[in-house]
Amino acid sequence: MSDTPQNPFEAMFAQTQQMAQEWVKTVNPAMANFTAQGFDKIWPTIPSEVLEAFWGKQFNPDGLDAKTRLLLTLQGLTIQGAVAEPQIRLTLRHAVEAGATKQEIAETIGQAAVFAGVPAMNKAMELAKAVIDEAEE
Repeated sequence: MSDTPQNPFEAMFAQTQQMAQEWVKTVNPAMANFTAQGFDKIWPTIPSEVLEAFWGKQFNPDGLDAKTRLLLTLQGLTIQGAVAEPQIRLTLRHAVEAGATKQEIAETIGQAAVFAGVPAMNKAMELAKAVIDEAEE
């Protein structure tokens, strides 16, 4: 059996991945082994006023507020699944800071199950519980 992809798209995708890995090694060898795990722990929680100023209605008074934008981001990350765990934690922290309630977070994650499946929803709910428990301490 050969490791060579038979599908032209698969072959192109494999080539793109290889080229990207080689480029990263050339530009910054330390980034070749970079992982996002733990990234959420070193990034500070942005205060709600700053979130609203930059992601809220500051520049678009008729647009979405920061909390809604963060809940939409949470849904997208939930659909991505376990590969987005640090990003889910970080987004959850900021959603809580922006005023999202437990119910709003649960509904956002629950709705994502339609697209992502129950395992992705369960993982995001587990992360949400941990982040909310941490925020309440």
